[in-house]
Amino acid sequence: MGPQLNFIFSLFLLSGSLLSIGFVMKKQLDRETELIKSRNRDHLELDYLQEEIRQLMYQLTTQQFENIFGSKEVYERELNKRTELKKALKGCTNGSLEDKSYIIDLISDLLIKYLIKKEEVDKVIYFDKPQFLSEKDMFDILMFDYWRNYRTQGLSQLIEEEKWDQLQQSDNEELPVYAVSREQIVSAYRKRRIQLTFEDKIIIIAQRIYENYKGFGVIDRIRDMSIDGISGGVSGVIDTSWEELPNRLKTSKQLPRNYDSVWIFYKGKSIYLSFLSFGNHKELKRICQNIYRYNKAGQLSENIGYKVNEMQDGSRVVVVRPPFSESWAFFVRKFHLKNIALEHLFQGEGSDKLIQMMIFLMRGARITAITGSQGSGKTTLLMSLVQHIYPTMTLRVQEMAFELHLRKLYPYRNVLTFKETETISGQAGLDLQKKTDGTVNILGEIATDEISVLMLQMAQVASLFTLFTHHAKTLKDLVLSLRNSLLKCDVFRDEKVAEEQVVRVLDFEIHMEKDSQGHRYIERISEIVLCEKNEHNFDKHHEIYQENIIVQYNHGSYDFINPITQNQVELMKKSMEEKDGHRFIEFINQQWSEVNYGVNREGSFEKETIFQGN
Repeated sequence: MGPQLNFIFSLFLLSGSLLSIGFVMKKQLDRETELIKSRNRDHLELDYLQEEIRQLMYQLTTQQFENIFGSKEVYERELNKRTELKKALKGCTNGSLEDKSYIIDLISDLLIKYLIKKEEVDKVIYFDKPQFLSEKDMFDILMFDYWRNYRTQGLSQLIEEEKWDQLQQSDNEELPVYAVSREQIVSAYRKRRIQLTFEDKIIIIAQRIYENYKGFGVIDRIRDMSIDGISGGVSGVIDTSWEELPNRLKTSKQLPRNYDSVWIFYKGKSIYLSFLSFGNHKELKRICQNIYRYNKAGQLSENIGYKVNEMQDGSRVVVVRPPFSESWAFFVRKFHLKNIALEHLFQGEGSDKLIQMMIFLMRGARITAITGSQGSGKTTLLMSLVQHIYPTMTLRVQEMAFELHLRKLYPYRNVLTFKETETISGQAGLDLQKKTDGTVNILGEIATDEISVLMLQMAQVASLFTLFTHHAKTLKDLVLSLRNSLLKCDVFRDEKVAEEQVVRVLDFEIHMEKDSQGHRYIERISEIVLCEKNEHNFDKHHEIYQENIIVQYNHGSYDFINPITQNQVELMKKSMEEKDGHRFIEFINQQWSEVNYGVNREGSFEKETIFQGN
């Protein structure tokens, strides 16, 4: 019975193998037949080419080739190629431009070798028939042309040339808006008369295939550009019945849906790209589920309705989903690591003196809050100010997501950054920082009551000085917000005592603003001056502090208003190196000659200047 069973078993395995081989051969034959049919049509479907590329990629990453090559050297080379391909396929979804370029080049090679003949390229996208090009086709061609000429500055160049960052009237809004319409895309495309070679067309097709295969859909090329940010799913009608719409909208022929929502953030302006769409809800959801996954960010679910993470290039990404938000949406915020010198950030009359004042605040080790609304430039200013902290000082940074990237900007500085995780809170991170020999504490953003309290505690005892950002609109708002955090966390029970504690910690506030045209500027630099108690004001109604405005922005000019108080000047000079101290005294004497901050040979001040308030 044994030999018979073995024979039957072997026959069964052979039959199965033959069936498998037959199935694979039939599938391959069907694919080749479909390709022949496609070539006989006037149009080669992108969806079909994408599926072919997907199959070829699968073969390249899974095929067995142990016995194909004759030498160990060739075998190892092919194995390394496969390893590199797998790495690039993973890295390209995290925002790596290098890995993305590798995959697009490979797709281009596969298209030329197996799928598209030279005479067929215009069947995929109608390059030779502009009248049949969609707005997306035109935009892709424009982006290719501007990318090869300007690289990551391509979109900025196009926006400036076409004046897409200027307000314009809209058929759908009473007031002017920032938006790019289908008509504007057609106009921009017709102006260029772009000449494309066969290889150029293949790259454009490869990019289109890539963005739907491994990329981020219609925003894939835009995300690579040097703009301030991009978002999707933040406008348009969500699944709803016609009866639920306001009467003024029921007359519209076609309302945008939530997946027709692509916005860019450019020089402080939110610009709606109305000609772009993700096409359907499923595609928008795919982008949201993939764009945040760098570095194992965890699962987005109904219970965990949002994720904050960074991408490989340092961009911050926020993703939200129902039921936490009304629809799937994402926000990518880009932080440019080039040209963040203070001289590039601020221009106008008096900007040189403004910059010098901020440098002295850093050299003088002042606890400084950088305040302002979202998009006003707080993070960029903070990144730039770090350059002017003495390099002998050690920096410890706490963030919700890695945004400052100070070690990329200043690789020779002693810098270590911590961020919140699902298991380690920001409070725990700040507690740990006390044990890491930090001289300067930097907080990317004061976002919770607990972080506010810890910042105030650390600024008092755990570091030489502290820098942080906050969304307060005024100095009063900043003080009240920090005071309320102390009360909520039961550190103090009396409002006046808590407020005095805040004022004793803070030295200066730099407030950022952004006007309707997206222009960012420093609205003011204020000193927080504690009002000392005496026999005349010792009651619960006395003012605890006064705002001493040092610098103020006035119609394009930075004006120096009130002098810094004598006590702050003395503390700042003591914290500076000797040469900087002399320059500082010379600088403030030039700005406020009536005060004359003189110093004697021993380095102490000859007279006292008292700030009298505004």
